Parts: sequence; structure tokens; C-alpha cells
Amino acid sequence: MDFKSIFKVLALIGMAVGAFFATEIPVAIYYEEPVDKLMLFLTIFFLINAGIFFILKNHKVDLKIRESILSVNLLWILLGIGGGIPLWLYTYVSPASAFFEAVSGFTTTGATVYSDIESLPHFILFHRSLMHWMGGMGIIVLGVGLLSMINPSGSLSLFKAESTGIQIEKLRPKIKDTALSLWGIYLGLTILDMLLLKFLGMNWFDALNHAFSTLSTGGFSTKNDSLGGFHSDAIIWVTTVFMLLAGINFLAHLRLLYRDFSGYKSEEVRWYLIVFFVLSIFLTLTHEIDDSAQLWFSATHSFFTVASVMTTTGFASTNYGVWGHPAIALIFLAMLVGGNAGSTAGGVKVIRYVVIIKTLFAELKRILHPRALIAVYVDGNKLKENVIASTFGFFILYIFTNVLLSLYLYGRGFDAMTSISGALAIVGNIGPGFAQVGPADNFGFFSDIDKIILSIGMIIGRLECYTVYVLLSLSFWKKF
Repeated sequence: MDFKSIFKVLALIGMAVGAFFATEIPVAIYYEEPVDKLMLFLTIFFLINAGIFFILKNHKVDLKIRESILSVNLLWILLGIGGGIPLWLYTYVSPASAFFEAVSGFTTTGATVYSDIESLPHFILFHRSLMHWMGGMGIIVLGVGLLSMINPSGSLSLFKAESTGIQIEKLRPKIKDTALSLWGIYLGLTILDMLLLKFLGMNWFDALNHAFSTLSTGGFSTKNDSLGGFHSDAIIWVTTVFMLLAGINFLAHLRLLYRDFSGYKSEEVRWYLIVFFVLSIFLTLTHEIDDSAQLWFSATHSFFTVASVMTTTGFASTNYGVWGHPAIALIFLAMLVGGNAGSTAGGVKVIRYVVIIKTLFAELKRILHPRALIAVYVDGNKLKENVIASTFGFFILYIFTNVLLSLYLYGRGFDAMTSISGALAIVGNIGPGFAQVGPADNFGFFSDIDKIILSIGMIIGRLECYTVYVLLSLSFWKKF
């Protein structure tokens, strides 16, 4: 194991993260908030990473698959520690709570331990949203761009270890260029969302924070009532659209720059939109009939809620946890879907459901026609057997993780709905669930041990299971 390469990569990304965190200092100064402890922390944080990088400056980075996987796992743990220290210093929560909040931020889960968001200092609110934004596109994609300064040929293995979806697709000659182009699209959509939110009545601070949380499909808000605290249907509808955009494969958005609309015509995007509209319409009608809500109110909050839950953003425009059982069942179903591969959304991802369902239908055909050669196609391309096996393997690991975490929470004495929806919300990087972890509640009541375990669940979900579970394999630690 080339630990020097791992430390050098982590140090480089650490310096980049520290530079992003430094933008919190002007926020604190502008709002006349104490900044001394933050500046001291950032100075130490940057010097530690810069020192490691300087010591290893002549070491040639050679990231193979094992080093890449270990780097990614260590990175998310270190991000939880680094991102949690300012929370611990200024909001006086326990170290476990601070770690949970930071992991929730970087994994774009959006689960919080704070009950009174609006009492937090402005720069802490910005810190939470900034963690979302950095983690949204993938902190590793940022690292891929920076890795070109060290090892132009070695970044692909790291990109494979963290990126979501089934297969990696390169639109540019170098993976570095693709990563930087994706960040450009991400930044552009963030700015557009911020400007629209400002135009619709938010102040600049709220608009920036919610744009960060929306495009990252994170869900941290500056208000106790989330988006519902702004009492604006226009803001809710605009945010709904941008959550949907963030849930689409960003490679499709990148293709649009080359006047190529094929990304939006893929089977995954089509089914993603079909599922969204079907669930939203049914939820609208169900909420209107069962809860006697007006049609416009029902449609506004139903479309928003489905978009929020399905893209694993986790914003709330109203307390949907008190809606009727049929409505909750539909929202629970949306929690199982997820966004597109290659998006900032978490969850299972629509493309995996497409592959699984097509494979099951193919198996049914083989039963009826044993001698027929039946293949599985997605967007006209024949899927390889290893891709299908990997998809089913992920789905099994995903269900296994949710069951394991649900049983843990239930064994701790929490009710079934809290346990099941809480596990799904954590592993799916959604944020709120139902019952004790509903949209009007928070995760602050869990013990410190619970929060550490839930944080691990968020990391497993963010890294899509394989990258974490492979560490449990003895062969991983043996020389190949």
C-alpha cells in the first residue's frame, strides 16, 4: 500500500477544502460575529495539510485501485472531523454531534442535530451550506481536477472509486477536463438559482445558502421551517425545478453545451421524469381528497415534496409527516427512487431500477424460451454481464445496509417508522424521514454512539456501498 501517495492526495484536497472554508471569514466579519477561533482553526488546518504536502512534494503519486478506495474512505472521515470542528467550537454541541452534522453536510444528507437553526451564527449557516456544495458534485471530482498537478495519468482510478452510477463516461479527452467542466455546469446552475431566489424575495444570504443546498441536493436551510419559512409559492416552484435539474445526470447538462440533447433523451431521464410526475399527481390528488386541502396548495407542496424526497434533497415546504397514510405511503415510495447516476442525488438511482427490471423481464423470457439468446439493452447498448451483476450486488448491499441500520435503531428502542424511515433517510442521503425524524424534527435526540453509527451509514450511502464494504475483504489488505 502506497501510504505516501494517499497522504499526499489527502493533503492536497485538505488545502483546497481549507481555502473554501476561508470564505467563511468575510461572512463572519460582515455580520460582526466572533472569528478568532475560526481563523486559528483554519490556520492550523491549512498548515498541517501544507506541511504534509511539502514533506511529500517529491514523491510521485501512483494511485492504484486499493490506494484510491482507501483514500476516499479516509477522506470522508477526515472531512467529518475537519468540518465538525467549527461547529463544535461555536455551537457547543458534542464532538459526535459536530461530526454527524459535518458528515451530513458533505454527504449532502441534510439531517441535522440543531432544533433552532435561526439562532446559529451566519457564518455557521454558511459553513453548513458550503459543505453541501463541496460534497454535492463530489469532493473527489474537485480532487481529480487538482490531481492533474501531481499525476495527470493517475486520477481516473480515484474518479472511479467515488463517482456514482454504473459506468464512467468521458466527454472530454482527459478525465480532469471532464471533472472541471462538470464543476463549471454546477457553478453556473448555482448562480442562476441564487439570482432567481433573490429576485423572488430572498435576501442575498438566504438565496446563496439555498442555492448551495438545492444544487447539491443537500437540504440544509437557514430557516427552522426550511423553504416553508419564506411563505412563497414562487420560491417553492423554482426550487422544485432546480432540484429536478440537480437530480439529472450532469453529463446530460454538459452535453447541452455541445448542442447535444441526447443526454435528456436517455431511458433513465425519461423514467426519472415519468416517476416524478406520476408520484406528484397521485400525491396531489391523495392529499386534496384525504386531507381536504385546496388543489393549488396540494399541488404546490406535493410536487415540491416528491422532488425533494426523490432527489434526496430533503427540503420541506410543510410538515408532510402529518398527512394521511396514503400520502405518506407515496412519499415513502419516492424515498426509494433516487435521482440519476452522475447527479448530485443519492439513493438507489433510476438507472439501476431500469437495469434490474429489464433483467427480470429477460429472465422471464428465458423461462418461456430456454434456447433463445436474450440480452439486456439500455439506450440501445447491450449491457455486459459484469455490469448487471454489479447492479444487483449494489442493490443487495443497499437493502442489507438499510435493514442492518433499521434493526439497530429498533433494538435501541425506537418505533418501527422512526427506525425504518430513519435508516432509509440516512443511507439514501435524504435527511428527514417520518415519526421522530420527520420533516419538523431533527436527529439531536440520538445518543453520541447512535450519531457515529448513523454517520457511517451516511458515508456508506454516499460511497454507494461497494467502496466501503470492500474494506472488510481480507483480499483488499493482501498484496495482489
